[in-house]
Amino acid sequence: MPDKKHADRRAQDAKDVAPKHNRFAESAPEPVPVPKRRLARASRRDLLLFGASALAVAAGFYYILPEETQARLLHKSVKPPSPRKEALLNRGLKFDDDIAEALYSENRDVPTYDKSRATSDLRNNYDGATPDPGYIPGWTLALVGLASGMAEHLTIDDLLSRFTSCEQVTRLVCVEGWSTIVWWGGIRFADLLAAYPPMPSAKWARLDSSVNLDDMGNSDPYYVSIDLATARHPQTILATHQHGAPLDVEHGAPLRLVAPMKLGLKNIKAITKISYTEEEPADYWNERGYSKYDGI
Repeated sequence: MPDKKHADRRAQDAKDVAPKHNRFAESAPEPVPVPKRRLARASRRDLLLFGASALAVAAGFYYILPEETQARLLHKSVKPPSPRKEALLNRGLKFDDDIAEALYSENRDVPTYDKSRATSDLRNNYDGATPDPGYIPGWTLALVGLASGMAEHLTIDDLLSRFTSCEQVTRLVCVEGWSTIVWWGGIRFADLLAAYPPMPSAKWARLDSSVNLDDMGNSDPYYVSIDLATARHPQTILATHQHGAPLDVEHGAPLRLVAPMKLGLKNIKAITKISYTEEEPADYWNERGYSKYDGI
């Protein structure tokens, strides 16, 4: 029979290793009885709330659809555009622009990549037909709104000989939902601004492409607005090359804008004119329902 001294020691050891009570430990849940009638009422209420919420979302989505789409869905005649709806959508676009502009910083770069990451599948995203290359031999870049009060006309040889070339590998992001990494070469927009400074009051640049075509192959000049702060960003370039070779017609020969902090619709191809203005100029896609700033 074990002596009492050893038995007491074993009892004390067991007490020492036993888990101590933790006043912060979560207690085990206790079942709470709920009458079936109460559960049924709660289920019906949740179902009604969910249904009402779904209907509200569907109604809101239907409200912002274009009038042509609404008429097609309901098999009715097209109603005139609603000024109230247009104002609501414009407020939404402006809010999105304000957020993008507030997040912009000339000291923050977009990601860059190794040349091995660049792909050759950049889409020919002309909204209409691809222009005929016949414009290229006589191409010039017109600069207006300069501090000198004069207009300048530069050839592609002028640009390549007067400015230091640069390269960058960045991602081009399209509003349609696709993106691709491209190896670009060209000159920095900031260098052009330094060599041919705009008038002191200028805050914006309008870039035009007079050679742009519509779906039928008819002339459809394209134009975008870009703030000068973005134009001076070190990653904003006037591209002359893609993947080490001169730009082809499909991708904006001989000069296109590459502003990787903007959506692709701002990255205008085949630039023929740059105008500096104090007021924000017109923008092709903004006039067709898209936002103005288009930052990413």
